[in-house]
Amino acid sequence: MMRVRFGYVAMSTVIKDASPSKTMTMASFTKLNDREAAIRKLERIAAENLHNTLRLLKHNNGSGIHVYRFSSKLIPLATHSDLSDWSPYDALREPFAEVGHYVKQHDMRVSFHPDHFTVLSTPRAEVLESSIRDLRHHVTMLKAMGLNATAKNNIHIGGAYGDKTAAAQRFEEHFAALDEDIKQRLTLENDDKTFTAVETLEVCQHVGLPMVLDIHHQWVNNDGEKPWELWPDILQTWSTPLAQADAAKDKPLPPKIHVSSPKSESDPRGHADHVEMEPLLTFLRKIAGDTPAVDVMIEAKAKDGALFKLMEDLQAYQGDGVRILDGASIEITP
Repeated sequence: MMRVRFGYVAMSTVIKDASPSKTMTMASFTKLNDREAAIRKLERIAAENLHNTLRLLKHNNGSGIHVYRFSSKLIPLATHSDLSDWSPYDALREPFAEVGHYVKQHDMRVSFHPDHFTVLSTPRAEVLESSIRDLRHHVTMLKAMGLNATAKNNIHIGGAYGDKTAAAQRFEEHFAALDEDIKQRLTLENDDKTFTAVETLEVCQHVGLPMVLDIHHQWVNNDGEKPWELWPDILQTWSTPLAQADAAKDKPLPPKIHVSSPKSESDPRGHADHVEMEPLLTFLRKIAGDTPAVDVMIEAKAKDGALFKLMEDLQAYQGDGVRILDGASIEITP
């Protein structure tokens, strides 16, 4: 039997007026003549984002949702070069600690997904520098919450820059030079245009990183394999010291996958509002024999609404190798 927990990304389509991603542009910031007042405004926006994050975590707890991805935009302009002298963490110590306490109290699995500008395969020194700065920022937010290295930051390998083999090699070299606390919190995901699941797995095996399999990306960008054929090797990447950093020996961190469905035939890479159940259920049944537990991040446009719809759809399979455990978890028998 395999336990499956479903989670969603950042925003709720069910809870109104709870955005954790309110922001301010640099243009708006510079229009405010008083720099100190402008910084205080940034901190107020960030405090509101953290307050809304806590509201969403309470919504998740009430709905049985144990897996959640934080918005990367909790602190507006946090990594902007013109604000490198600003440290918002003193002003935000309490709301960060409150979020972290709630996560730990309710044993939730949380993560970040730094944006696509954060690439370690880059040949450009300035892009690498900004990428590392962004990874450091995400680690600092998790530390401000008091969360250990089981809270991960998921990234892609990055661009191929005309030579995929050289780009993968560069990723490995740049990764090796990272601080240990950044390394311990990284997971690596296959993408939908450049690095296939097979290629991403190879890099993970070289550097000891856990791999997050995105089954939608794998469907549109593959080397002819079925996703479950890669699973035994992907599962192994979750046994490395980096993957299990800070995890309790009697409670290892489960592997994680991403799921979404194509928006349309003309836009197969785009994400639909909801998740088609059959391809997902087929994949989960195929891996259930080898895997005691897996966490599934839903990347559908309807967010938690898509999660609730998926759980409704799964009700029809109760007794057919599927058992509903709570509002966002099931058990699958192969």
